[in-house]
Amino acid sequence: MNTQDTKPSAQLTEAPSNRCKPVQKRFAKAALTSAMLACFSAPSFAQSWHDVLSEASAWADLNLRYESVDQDNALDDASALTLRTRLGFKSGTLNGFSFTAEVEDSRIVMGQGDYTVGPTGYNVGEYSVIADPETTEVDQAFIQYKNEKLTLKGGRQVIALDNHRFVGHVGWRQDRQTFDGVTATYALNEKVNFFYGYLTQRNRIFAQAADFDSKDHLFNASFKTAVGKFTAYGYLLEIDNDTDNALDTYGIRYNGSMKGETVNWAYGAEFATQSSESGSGETATDYDASYINANLAATFSGITAKIDYELLGSDDGAYGFATPLATLHKFNGWTDQFLGTPAQGLQDVTFSLSGKLAGGKWLLAYHDFSADEASAEVDDLGSEINVQYVTKVMDKVTLAVKYGSYSAGDIKVDANKLWVWASTRF
Repeated sequence: MNTQDTKPSAQLTEAPSNRCKPVQKRFAKAALTSAMLACFSAPSFAQSWHDVLSEASAWADLNLRYESVDQDNALDDASALTLRTRLGFKSGTLNGFSFTAEVEDSRIVMGQGDYTVGPTGYNVGEYSVIADPETTEVDQAFIQYKNEKLTLKGGRQVIALDNHRFVGHVGWRQDRQTFDGVTATYALNEKVNFFYGYLTQRNRIFAQAADFDSKDHLFNASFKTAVGKFTAYGYLLEIDNDTDNALDTYGIRYNGSMKGETVNWAYGAEFATQSSESGSGETATDYDASYINANLAATFSGITAKIDYELLGSDDGAYGFATPLATLHKFNGWTDQFLGTPAQGLQDVTFSLSGKLAGGKWLLAYHDFSADEASAEVDDLGSEINVQYVTKVMDKVTLAVKYGSYSAGDIKVDANKLWVWASTRF
């Protein structure tokens, strides 16, 4: 977190005259006596502070993970064994106010650090990228006010909206994404919810090496109905770097479900439009692109089959729809080939199967990628297979294995990634 040393400004005071001193002494004595009496005669106040301390909670969150990357290029294969530790504290509540603080630390374990983290300068150009730098930093630190309908937060905090497609915490990485700013959530009733956030800094996943000062406005409103949940949003993003830039996205989203005698259905659709402006004068750029998502899932006999179509559109092959605050790893394949949308845009058709096995959960997915604005050189963007199994031991420890294999098309190279991890929270 950026901090600035501040010094109190000099205060010029005029010495009181001697005849005023007796009055001042009597006033000070009376004020002190009144304060002491108030303290001793207000057991409820003392009890409130006692409750704040006694209702406080603390936690620890540990994640030990091995990751390997094998790409068909000149870089050496990467491997990392890292341990992420989060230690958190939350006070009790006094008149609706509380305080939360959390510290995050990520360390290489047993010297297994053969990987590259470009923004931090770690092993640049030697190995494939694994975006888990060694770091110790404040993950969260915010004051919260909450009543029956309104929740206000000020400070560093996690923000995750809807399915993380536009705003998320990138919790998959060891150094997750948080934001500095002020947020307000207002629940009009059980069906209607409003969210607004103003962000002054994006604390990204590369320690402090790639954090951005910003002037971001986040608007999100949702409405639950008998036929499903409708959401409208506007995300107005601007990097605060003394240059003209703006990334404005407006969209609507729908999710619904239906239970049948033998099959349960889930479905959704989403549309957004985006404008991107940067620079000024002759070097200024102005692009427009659209986003579309449609999905359908059927659950029967304990197995869920899903088809998902996602389009991150292009502006005539010069600009691809961008979601810089998203939990990008969750979308478009786990090998992270499309963290930045190609200028030609991206169409992703995904087929997946998931279910339960031996007390755990399994998932198998296939992605087929293609360009939105195809050219003679770029059309087929490859395909990817993802496999995952997650289970719990003694309800306290999560064990998991995950694999992604990307087959390149007209751009990029073949890549394989493997993860094995164990995590716990107490």
